[in-house]
Amino acid sequence: MSASLVTVAYIGAIILFILSLGGLSNPESSRRGNLYGMIGMALAVLATVFGPRVTLAGIPWIVAAMVIGGSVGLYAAKVVKMTQMPELVALMHSLVGLAAMLVGFASYIDTSVVYTGVEKTIHEVEIYIGILIGAVTFSGSVIAFGKLSGKIGGKPMLLPGRHWLNLAGLLVVLWFGREFINAGSIDAGMLPLIVMTVIALLFGIHMVMAIGGADMPVVVSMLNSYSGWAAAATGFMLSNDLLIVVGALVGSSGAILSYIMCRAMNRNFISVIAGGFGTGGGTVAKKKHGEPEGEVTPISAQETAELLKDAKSVIIVPGYGMAVAQAQHTVFEITKLLREKGVNIRFGIHPVAGRMPGHMNVLLAEAKVPYDIVMEMDELNDDFPATDVAMVIGANDIVNPAAEDDPTSPIAGMPVLQVWKAKTSIVMKRSMASGYAGVDNPLFYKDNNRMLFGDAKKMLHEVLVALKA
Repeated sequence: MSASLVTVAYIGAIILFILSLGGLSNPESSRRGNLYGMIGMALAVLATVFGPRVTLAGIPWIVAAMVIGGSVGLYAAKVVKMTQMPELVALMHSLVGLAAMLVGFASYIDTSVVYTGVEKTIHEVEIYIGILIGAVTFSGSVIAFGKLSGKIGGKPMLLPGRHWLNLAGLLVVLWFGREFINAGSIDAGMLPLIVMTVIALLFGIHMVMAIGGADMPVVVSMLNSYSGWAAAATGFMLSNDLLIVVGALVGSSGAILSYIMCRAMNRNFISVIAGGFGTGGGTVAKKKHGEPEGEVTPISAQETAELLKDAKSVIIVPGYGMAVAQAQHTVFEITKLLREKGVNIRFGIHPVAGRMPGHMNVLLAEAKVPYDIVMEMDELNDDFPATDVAMVIGANDIVNPAAEDDPTSPIAGMPVLQVWKAKTSIVMKRSMASGYAGVDNPLFYKDNNRMLFGDAKKMLHEVLVALKA
């Protein structure tokens, strides 16, 4: 395949990737967006493999690598549950960072192309920055994987003088960057490159460990952006225009998504990086004097079903608890039954519900919940006063009235779903444990609120049986 044909194929792939991003912005067009992305990637891979830069002797190695990688991807697609998507996404981001690091070191020791003068300086700057971004992305994504999968606690690890440590690390990276550029040989430049890589890996660990569990959706979108810039840096190192453009698309879209996530939590990006709030949950949140906020009113599955039967308007607010219990399919069965009875039932989705952007949308789509009744927070908040039942399934912080009423709360100012304004709100939880922000929720103690304790899937099944009866 000639170089000009490869360029045309790359342009076609770029157009398909742009169409893919556009399609993924809407649930109805997301399948088409995914298809565009797959076709674009297949076109890009084929154009690269059969392009002039790959020799005939290298094709078997590439095919073998594609078979191994494809097999791993196929296996992951079959065994990974939809509830495990956040940690899978984080793990994939780490692989992009690792690839950028490996390509950077390979490009530096590659002697097949000799750079001189300004070209040499530019190439070495590309390598240095590419490895730096790749290392931060790799280690940060591995820690994010650990937090999202529960292997590492959600509580932020805030070291004394952590900002000074970060500043010191940055200054050392800059100093060794100068040493790397001025190195006269590959052997002399390898030491500063390795030192920078170690510092970047430590920075990635430190950065994500300092971010609390409540900010994990921001972390996922942030790492998505980092992986894009790592891919773009890899493109510069390999002089591959397609990687540069695609990396820039992913990086910029991830940055915009991070901004949206921060705005949804009424936080700024710097405050998240500086050390987010949140715990791993698991303890009963209490007031400062040590006592719980008030008394709760429990409700049974049978009583819940009676309320739903009598309701004309219902809003369901799903959260991470629904994902953990894998209750989305039972939720769909209840939704289908209520809609057949003429109930106006809708879903209210908070931008940071779950552990990654769009987490709840993905789970509901998997359960075949109609797209037209899945709505964003801003579309539904004004409708709660006219709603008979607001049902919260495993959500906590995103329905916390303290965000509006308590200026001293860690989540003060965060936009929330105003479920307490409904005639009756029902909160499904396993226990009175706090959410990922680690703060008490006054919603639980309101006069019009009821608590349905137990595993969400089990309790919803009991509700479904009662509804059918």
